[in-house]
Amino acid sequence: MKLAFLASETNKSQNSLKQLIARYGQHEPLNADVIVVLGGDGFMLQCLHQFMYETIPVFGLRRGTVGFLMNDYDDKDLISRIQAAKETVLHPLKMLATTVAGKQEASLAINEVSLLRQTKQSAHIEILINGQSKIEKLVGDGVMVATPAGSTAYNLSAHGPVIPLGSEILALTPISPFRPRRWRGAIIPSHAEVTFRVKSHDKRPVSATADNTEIRDVSEVVISEAKDIKIRALYDEQHNLEDRIINEQFS
Repeated sequence: MKLAFLASETNKSQNSLKQLIARYGQHEPLNADVIVVLGGDGFMLQCLHQFMYETIPVFGLRRGTVGFLMNDYDDKDLISRIQAAKETVLHPLKMLATTVAGKQEASLAINEVSLLRQTKQSAHIEILINGQSKIEKLVGDGVMVATPAGSTAYNLSAHGPVIPLGSEILALTPISPFRPRRWRGAIIPSHAEVTFRVKSHDKRPVSATADNTEIRDVSEVVISEAKDIKIRALYDEQHNLEDRIINEQFS
């Protein structure tokens, strides 16, 4: 099995990188059977974005402080672990943002697409599902759409639901909502198209973020699942990502 090791810049990851290359060798990522990522969730997301279109399986080893998307680190029997791993297919979200100036920008998100107010003024956002207006004016800090893989990240901290993998649903979660008073979000089918329209954007500017890509001063954001993109993530059978998402709901 040809392995390509990628490591974050921390000393912990770099030391593990040297040990693993010495034991298993090193190949170029595009010529490898599996890409092994050493670091935390942030570096894992960076690598998944980098090789999103290559369909090469990715196996993460936790070398950071946070590692929800990572497997436990062990440098022994790595090839047999990878061979026995369970594959989880992730589909990113596609964001098409239109700025106040009329410019359109597209980006992809593995975790979530979020809209956030840029100033002290609360955001006023209309929410449409498949072209139908569901909330005429959400007043608050913002709103997000989260994937199952991202449901335990920012979405969970905003009191959104934890979503099991394979459920083909997305979380639509408000961020510190003020109006409507009792609305705490919704669960929608993954094939649904979500549109956010920013009201009074001259007085209440809003930015849109797809994972680590931010676009400021948006007037409209359209979000849909990119079913044509399949990210192949590998997890240990006894501690796979689906189990982690289930367990997160009881912690």
